[in-house]
Amino acid sequence: MLHVDLPTRADLERLIGSRGPARVSLFVPTTPITPDAAGDRIVLKNLARTALEQLRDAELDRGTVAGVEEQLDDLIDDDAFWSVQARSLAVFATPDNLTTFRLANRLQEGVEVADRFHVKPLLRAMTAGQDAFVLALAQGSVRLVEVTADLPAAQVNLADLPSDLSDAVGRGSLDSRSPRGRIQGSEGKKVRMSQYARAVDAALRELLTGRETPLILAATAPMDSIFRRACTYPHLADQVIAGNPETTSDHDLAVAARGVLDELHAQDVAGFAERFEQRGKQGRTTTDIAHAAKAAVYGAIAELAVDFDASVPGLVDDEDGSVVLADAPSARTYGVVDEIAGRALLAGARVRALRRDEIPGQGDLAAILRYSF
Repeated sequence: MLHVDLPTRADLERLIGSRGPARVSLFVPTTPITPDAAGDRIVLKNLARTALEQLRDAELDRGTVAGVEEQLDDLIDDDAFWSVQARSLAVFATPDNLTTFRLANRLQEGVEVADRFHVKPLLRAMTAGQDAFVLALAQGSVRLVEVTADLPAAQVNLADLPSDLSDAVGRGSLDSRSPRGRIQGSEGKKVRMSQYARAVDAALRELLTGRETPLILAATAPMDSIFRRACTYPHLADQVIAGNPETTSDHDLAVAARGVLDELHAQDVAGFAERFEQRGKQGRTTTDIAHAAKAAVYGAIAELAVDFDASVPGLVDDEDGSVVLADAPSARTYGVVDEIAGRALLAGARVRALRRDEIPGQGDLAAILRYSF
Protein backbone atom coordinates (compact mmCIF):
# COMPACT_ATOMS: atom_id res chain seq x y z
CA MET A 1 0.00 0.00 0.00
CA LEU A 2 1.29 3.46 -0.88
CA HIS A 3 2.20 5.65 2.09
CA VAL A 4 0.06 8.67 1.27
CA ASP A 5 -0.62 11.83 3.30
CA LEU A 6 -3.53 13.43 1.48
CA PRO A 7 -4.11 17.12 2.22
CA THR A 8 -7.52 17.96 3.62
CA ARG A 9 -9.39 21.14 2.81
CA ALA A 10 -8.29 22.45 6.22
CA ASP A 11 -4.66 21.77 5.27
CA LEU A 12 -5.10 23.69 2.02
CA GLU A 13 -6.75 26.62 3.77
CA ARG A 14 -3.94 26.77 6.33
CA LEU A 15 -1.27 26.75 3.63
CA ILE A 16 -3.11 29.29 1.47
CA GLY A 17 -3.51 31.63 4.43
CA SER A 18 0.13 31.45 5.49
CA ARG A 19 2.08 34.66 4.84
CA GLY A 20 5.65 35.62 5.65
CA PRO A 21 8.93 36.72 4.13
CA ALA A 22 10.03 33.15 3.36
CA ARG A 23 7.55 30.55 2.15
CA VAL A 24 9.26 27.73 0.24
CA SER A 25 7.32 25.14 -1.79
CA LEU A 26 9.21 22.15 -3.20
CA PHE A 27 7.88 19.27 -5.30
CA VAL A 28 9.80 16.04 -5.85
CA PRO A 29 8.83 12.98 -7.91
CA THR A 30 9.56 10.01 -5.64
CA THR A 31 9.48 6.23 -5.68
CA PRO A 32 7.70 3.92 -3.23
CA ILE A 33 10.60 1.47 -3.64
CA THR A 34 12.73 2.23 -0.58
CA PRO A 35 16.16 1.17 -1.94
CA ASP A 36 15.72 3.66 -4.80
CA ALA A 37 14.82 6.62 -2.57
CA ALA A 38 18.41 7.90 -2.26
CA GLY A 39 18.09 9.65 -5.61
CA ASP A 40 14.93 11.42 -4.44
CA ARG A 41 16.83 12.88 -1.49
CA ILE A 42 19.44 14.28 -3.86
CA VAL A 43 16.71 15.93 -5.94
CA LEU A 44 15.22 17.54 -2.82
CA LYS A 45 18.67 18.70 -1.73
CA ASN A 46 19.24 20.38 -5.11
CA LEU A 47 15.81 22.03 -5.04
CA ALA A 48 16.46 23.25 -1.50
CA ARG A 49 19.74 24.80 -2.65
CA THR A 50 17.89 26.67 -5.41
CA ALA A 51 15.29 27.92 -2.95
CA LEU A 52 17.91 29.16 -0.50
CA GLU A 53 19.72 31.01 -3.28
CA GLN A 54 16.48 32.80 -4.15
CA LEU A 55 15.98 33.76 -0.50
CA ARG A 56 19.51 35.16 -0.32
CA ASP A 57 19.04 37.04 -3.61
CA ALA A 58 15.97 38.67 -2.04
CA GLU A 59 18.31 39.98 0.70
CA LEU A 60 16.35 38.45 3.54
CA ASP A 61 18.03 38.47 6.92
CA ARG A 62 20.39 35.63 7.70
CA GLY A 63 18.25 34.27 10.55
CA THR A 64 15.26 33.79 8.24
CA VAL A 65 17.30 31.98 5.62
CA ALA A 66 19.07 29.87 8.25
CA GLY A 67 15.70 28.83 9.73
CA VAL A 68 14.43 27.55 6.36
CA GLU A 69 17.76 25.80 5.72
CA GLU A 70 17.57 24.02 9.07
CA GLN A 71 14.02 22.79 8.40
CA LEU A 72 15.00 21.39 4.99
CA ASP A 73 18.25 19.82 6.21
CA ASP A 74 16.41 18.00 8.99
CA LEU A 75 14.01 16.51 6.44
CA ILE A 76 16.79 15.48 4.05
CA ASP A 77 18.61 13.71 6.90
CA ASP A 78 15.51 11.88 8.23
CA ASP A 79 16.15 8.23 7.29
CA ALA A 80 12.84 7.02 8.75
CA PHE A 81 10.88 9.51 6.65
CA TRP A 82 12.57 8.46 3.42
CA SER A 83 11.93 4.79 4.04
CA VAL A 84 8.22 5.21 3.24
CA GLN A 85 7.33 7.26 0.17
CA ALA A 86 4.65 7.40 -2.50
CA ARG A 87 5.03 8.82 -6.03
CA SER A 88 5.50 12.50 -5.18
CA LEU A 89 6.55 14.60 -2.23
CA ALA A 90 5.33 18.14 -1.55
CA VAL A 91 7.32 20.16 0.99
CA PHE A 92 6.24 23.50 2.47
CA ALA A 93 8.87 25.20 4.62
CA THR A 94 9.09 28.38 6.68
CA PRO A 95 11.81 29.46 9.12
CA ASP A 96 9.72 27.96 11.94
CA ASN A 97 8.06 24.82 10.62
CA LEU A 98 7.77 22.34 7.79
CA THR A 99 4.81 20.44 6.31
CA THR A 100 5.04 17.50 3.93
CA PHE A 101 2.55 15.49 1.89
CA ARG A 102 3.33 12.17 0.22
CA LEU A 103 1.09 12.01 -2.83
CA ALA A 104 -0.18 9.19 -5.00
CA ASN A 105 0.04 11.10 -8.30
CA ARG A 106 3.28 12.03 -10.00
CA LEU A 107 4.15 15.73 -9.89
CA GLN A 108 6.72 17.61 -11.88
CA GLU A 109 9.88 18.62 -10.09
CA GLY A 110 9.62 22.24 -8.99
CA VAL A 111 10.56 25.00 -6.56
CA GLU A 112 8.61 28.14 -5.67
CA VAL A 113 9.78 30.85 -3.27
CA ALA A 114 7.52 33.74 -2.26
CA ASP A 115 5.71 35.30 0.68
CA ARG A 116 3.05 32.56 0.31
CA PHE A 117 2.95 28.88 -0.58
CA HIS A 118 2.38 27.41 -4.04
CA VAL A 119 -0.49 24.93 -3.59
CA LYS A 120 -1.69 24.27 -7.14
CA PRO A 121 0.11 20.87 -7.34
CA LEU A 122 -1.90 19.75 -4.32
CA LEU A 123 -5.09 20.68 -6.16
CA ARG A 124 -4.05 18.32 -8.94
CA ALA A 125 -3.60 15.56 -6.39
CA MET A 126 -7.15 16.18 -5.18
CA THR A 127 -8.81 16.72 -8.57
CA ALA A 128 -8.47 13.38 -10.27
CA GLY A 129 -5.92 10.64 -10.36
CA GLN A 130 -5.40 7.07 -11.34
CA ASP A 131 -5.88 5.73 -7.83
CA ALA A 132 -8.86 3.99 -6.31
CA PHE A 133 -9.96 1.31 -3.89
CA VAL A 134 -11.97 -1.61 -5.21
CA LEU A 135 -14.29 -3.41 -2.82
CA ALA A 136 -14.77 -6.95 -4.10
CA LEU A 137 -17.88 -7.96 -2.15
CA ALA A 138 -19.70 -11.29 -2.20
CA GLN A 139 -21.57 -13.31 0.39
CA GLY A 140 -18.70 -15.76 0.63
CA SER A 141 -15.78 -13.31 0.72
CA VAL A 142 -14.75 -9.67 0.79
CA ARG A 143 -11.46 -7.97 -0.01
CA LEU A 144 -10.27 -4.41 -0.53
CA VAL A 145 -7.85 -3.84 -3.39
CA GLU A 146 -5.76 -0.69 -3.83
CA VAL A 147 -5.34 0.40 -7.44
CA THR A 148 -2.57 2.82 -8.42
CA ALA A 149 -1.25 4.15 -11.71
CA ASP A 150 2.03 2.31 -11.96
CA LEU A 151 2.16 -0.40 -9.31
CA PRO A 152 0.53 -3.85 -9.21
CA ALA A 153 -2.84 -4.06 -7.50
CA ALA A 154 -2.47 -4.91 -3.82
CA GLN A 155 -4.90 -6.10 -1.18
CA VAL A 156 -5.32 -3.86 1.86
CA ASN A 157 -5.58 -5.60 5.22
CA LEU A 158 -8.18 -4.11 7.54
CA ALA A 159 -8.34 -5.48 11.06
CA ASP A 160 -12.13 -5.32 11.43
CA LEU A 161 -13.11 -6.38 7.92
CA PRO A 162 -15.27 -9.54 8.16
CA SER A 163 -14.15 -12.49 6.09
CA ASP A 164 -17.64 -13.23 4.77
CA LEU A 165 -21.34 -12.87 5.56
CA SER A 166 -21.39 -15.58 8.21
CA ASP A 167 -18.43 -14.01 9.98
CA ALA A 168 -20.19 -10.64 10.02
CA VAL A 169 -23.51 -11.84 11.45
CA GLY A 170 -22.26 -14.83 13.44
CA ARG A 171 -24.54 -17.34 11.75
CA GLY A 172 -23.76 -20.61 10.05
CA SER A 173 -26.87 -20.63 7.87
CA LEU A 174 -28.42 -17.86 5.87
CA ASP A 175 -31.83 -19.54 5.76
CA SER A 176 -32.39 -20.27 9.44
CA ARG A 177 -34.85 -18.38 11.59
CA SER A 178 -33.68 -15.34 13.56
CA PRO A 179 -33.42 -15.64 17.36
CA ARG A 180 -36.70 -13.77 17.76
CA GLY A 181 -38.38 -15.76 15.03
CA ARG A 182 -39.19 -12.67 13.00
CA ILE A 183 -37.49 -13.49 9.70
CA GLN A 184 -36.56 -16.51 7.66
CA GLY A 185 -35.87 -17.59 4.09
CA SER A 186 -35.08 -14.94 1.48
CA GLU A 187 -36.30 -12.11 3.73
CA GLY A 188 -33.98 -13.15 6.51
CA LYS A 189 -31.12 -13.53 4.07
CA LYS A 190 -31.48 -9.92 2.91
CA VAL A 191 -31.62 -8.67 6.50
CA ARG A 192 -28.36 -10.45 7.29
CA MET A 193 -26.81 -9.20 4.06
CA SER A 194 -27.64 -5.68 5.24
CA GLN A 195 -25.91 -6.41 8.54
CA TYR A 196 -22.94 -7.69 6.59
CA ALA A 197 -22.86 -4.54 4.43
CA ARG A 198 -22.92 -2.31 7.51
CA ALA A 199 -20.05 -4.28 9.07
CA VAL A 200 -17.99 -3.88 5.91
CA ASP A 201 -18.76 -0.16 5.76
CA ALA A 202 -17.70 0.26 9.41
CA ALA A 203 -14.40 -1.52 8.72
CA LEU A 204 -13.69 0.75 5.76
CA ARG A 205 -14.40 3.92 7.70
CA GLU A 206 -11.08 4.14 9.54
CA LEU A 207 -9.13 3.94 6.28
CA LEU A 208 -11.36 6.13 4.11
CA THR A 209 -12.41 8.93 6.47
CA GLY A 210 -11.07 12.23 5.18
CA ARG A 211 -10.09 10.83 1.78
CA GLU A 212 -11.54 11.61 -1.61
CA THR A 213 -10.17 8.52 -3.33
CA PRO A 214 -12.93 6.81 -5.33
CA LEU A 215 -14.29 3.55 -3.96
CA ILE A 216 -15.43 1.22 -6.75
CA LEU A 217 -17.70 -1.68 -6.00
CA ALA A 218 -17.29 -5.10 -7.58
CA ALA A 219 -20.40 -7.06 -6.71
CA THR A 220 -23.48 -8.73 -8.12
CA ALA A 221 -27.16 -8.29 -7.28
CA PRO A 222 -28.52 -8.00 -4.69
CA MET A 223 -25.27 -7.42 -2.78
CA ASP A 224 -24.38 -4.35 -4.83
CA SER A 225 -27.60 -2.45 -4.07
CA ILE A 226 -27.62 -3.55 -0.43
CA PHE A 227 -24.09 -2.23 0.12
CA ARG A 228 -24.92 1.06 -1.60
CA ARG A 229 -27.73 1.64 0.86
CA ALA A 230 -25.41 0.93 3.78
CA CYS A 231 -22.32 2.79 2.54
CA THR A 232 -21.46 6.05 4.32
CA TYR A 233 -18.43 6.93 2.18
CA PRO A 234 -19.39 9.87 -0.07
CA HIS A 235 -17.04 8.91 -2.90
CA LEU A 236 -18.51 5.53 -3.81
CA ALA A 237 -18.62 5.46 -7.63
CA ASP A 238 -21.94 4.93 -9.37
CA GLN A 239 -20.26 2.48 -11.74
CA VAL A 240 -19.94 -1.16 -10.69
CA ILE A 241 -17.42 -3.72 -11.86
CA ALA A 242 -19.50 -6.54 -13.31
CA GLY A 243 -18.86 -10.24 -12.85
CA ASN A 244 -18.22 -12.53 -9.93
CA PRO A 245 -15.78 -10.72 -7.61
CA GLU A 246 -14.68 -14.01 -6.07
CA THR A 247 -13.30 -15.31 -9.36
CA THR A 248 -11.95 -11.98 -10.64
CA SER A 249 -8.25 -11.49 -9.96
CA ASP A 250 -6.84 -8.36 -8.33
CA HIS A 251 -5.16 -7.53 -11.63
CA ASP A 252 -8.42 -7.73 -13.57
CA LEU A 253 -10.18 -5.64 -10.93
CA ALA A 254 -7.46 -2.99 -11.33
CA VAL A 255 -7.84 -2.96 -15.12
CA ALA A 256 -11.59 -2.46 -14.79
CA ALA A 257 -11.13 0.19 -12.09
CA ARG A 258 -8.81 2.27 -14.27
CA GLY A 259 -11.52 2.33 -16.91
CA VAL A 260 -13.99 3.57 -14.30
CA LEU A 261 -11.55 6.28 -13.17
CA ASP A 262 -11.11 7.50 -16.72
CA GLU A 263 -14.88 7.63 -17.09
CA LEU A 264 -15.33 9.55 -13.82
CA HIS A 265 -12.73 12.12 -14.79
CA ALA A 266 -14.14 12.52 -18.30
CA GLN A 267 -17.63 13.02 -16.88
CA ASP A 268 -16.39 15.69 -14.47
CA VAL A 269 -14.46 17.56 -17.19
CA ALA A 270 -17.40 17.35 -19.60
CA GLY A 271 -19.80 18.56 -16.93
CA PHE A 272 -17.62 21.58 -16.21
CA ALA A 273 -17.34 22.39 -19.92
CA GLU A 274 -21.11 22.16 -20.34
CA ARG A 275 -21.76 24.47 -17.39
CA PHE A 276 -19.09 26.86 -18.68
CA GLU A 277 -20.88 27.10 -22.02
CA GLN A 278 -24.26 27.63 -20.39
CA ARG A 279 -23.03 30.31 -17.97
CA GLY A 280 -21.08 31.98 -20.77
CA LYS A 281 -24.39 32.87 -22.45
CA GLN A 282 -25.26 34.68 -19.23
CA GLY A 283 -21.99 36.61 -19.08
CA ARG A 284 -20.81 34.56 -16.11
CA THR A 285 -17.53 33.06 -17.37
CA THR A 286 -14.00 34.21 -18.06
CA THR A 287 -10.72 32.82 -19.35
CA ASP A 288 -8.85 36.08 -18.73
CA ILE A 289 -6.33 36.05 -15.86
CA ALA A 290 -6.89 39.70 -14.93
CA HIS A 291 -10.68 39.27 -14.90
CA ALA A 292 -10.43 36.04 -12.90
CA ALA A 293 -8.09 37.67 -10.36
CA LYS A 294 -10.58 40.44 -9.66
CA ALA A 295 -13.40 37.92 -9.40
CA ALA A 296 -11.34 35.80 -6.97
CA VAL A 297 -10.60 38.78 -4.71
CA TYR A 298 -14.31 39.60 -4.53
CA GLY A 299 -15.37 35.97 -3.99
CA ALA A 300 -17.23 35.82 -7.29
CA ILE A 301 -15.88 32.51 -8.61
CA ALA A 302 -18.14 29.46 -8.30
CA GLU A 303 -16.00 26.97 -10.24
CA LEU A 304 -12.46 27.22 -11.53
CA ALA A 305 -10.26 25.07 -13.75
CA VAL A 306 -6.54 25.87 -13.89
CA ASP A 307 -3.72 24.44 -15.96
CA PHE A 308 -1.65 22.51 -13.44
CA ASP A 309 1.52 23.23 -15.45
CA ALA A 310 0.86 26.98 -15.89
CA SER A 311 3.51 29.29 -14.44
CA VAL A 312 2.59 32.97 -14.51
CA PRO A 313 4.77 34.94 -12.06
CA GLY A 314 3.48 38.22 -10.76
CA LEU A 315 1.40 39.87 -8.04
CA VAL A 316 -2.32 40.25 -7.30
CA ASP A 317 -3.48 43.30 -5.38
CA ASP A 318 -5.27 42.35 -2.16
CA GLU A 319 -7.77 45.20 -2.45
CA ASP A 320 -8.94 45.34 -6.06
CA GLY A 321 -7.44 42.19 -7.61
CA SER A 322 -5.36 44.03 -10.20
CA VAL A 323 -2.54 41.95 -11.66
CA VAL A 324 1.08 42.91 -12.24
CA LEU A 325 2.98 40.29 -14.22
CA ALA A 326 6.70 39.63 -13.81
CA ASP A 327 9.28 38.54 -16.36
CA ALA A 328 10.57 35.67 -14.21
CA PRO A 329 9.90 33.98 -10.86
CA SER A 330 11.58 35.39 -7.77
CA ALA A 331 11.14 35.54 -4.01
CA ARG A 332 9.34 38.87 -4.55
CA THR A 333 6.63 37.37 -6.77
CA TYR A 334 4.40 34.27 -6.80
CA GLY A 335 2.28 32.29 -9.22
CA VAL A 336 -0.72 34.41 -10.22
CA VAL A 337 -2.80 31.42 -11.33
CA ASP A 338 -1.98 29.69 -8.05
CA GLU A 339 -3.05 32.78 -6.13
CA ILE A 340 -6.37 32.91 -7.99
CA ALA A 341 -6.98 29.23 -7.28
CA GLY A 342 -6.21 29.70 -3.58
CA ARG A 343 -8.48 32.69 -3.19
CA ALA A 344 -11.29 30.92 -5.04
CA LEU A 345 -10.91 27.86 -2.83
CA LEU A 346 -11.08 29.93 0.36
CA ALA A 347 -14.28 31.55 -0.95
CA GLY A 348 -15.91 28.13 -1.37
CA ALA A 349 -15.35 27.56 -5.08
CA ARG A 350 -14.85 24.12 -6.61
CA VAL A 351 -11.32 24.20 -8.02
CA ARG A 352 -9.90 21.70 -10.51
CA ALA A 353 -6.31 21.39 -11.74
CA LEU A 354 -6.51 20.04 -15.30
CA ARG A 355 -4.45 19.62 -18.42
CA ARG A 356 -4.57 22.64 -20.72
CA ASP A 357 -6.50 20.76 -23.42
CA GLU A 358 -9.23 19.93 -20.86
CA ILE A 359 -9.85 23.60 -20.01
CA PRO A 360 -12.46 25.56 -21.99
CA GLY A 361 -10.49 27.90 -24.24
CA GLN A 362 -7.34 25.84 -23.59
CA GLY A 363 -5.73 28.70 -21.66
CA ASP A 364 -4.21 29.09 -18.20
CA LEU A 365 -7.63 29.02 -16.54
CA ALA A 366 -11.39 29.07 -17.01
CA ALA A 367 -13.79 30.36 -14.37
CA ILE A 368 -17.54 30.10 -13.88
CA LEU A 369 -18.72 33.13 -11.92
CA ARG A 370 -21.46 33.32 -9.32
CA TYR A 371 -22.80 36.44 -11.02
CA SER A 372 -21.90 38.75 -13.90
CA PHE A 373 -18.73 40.53 -12.91
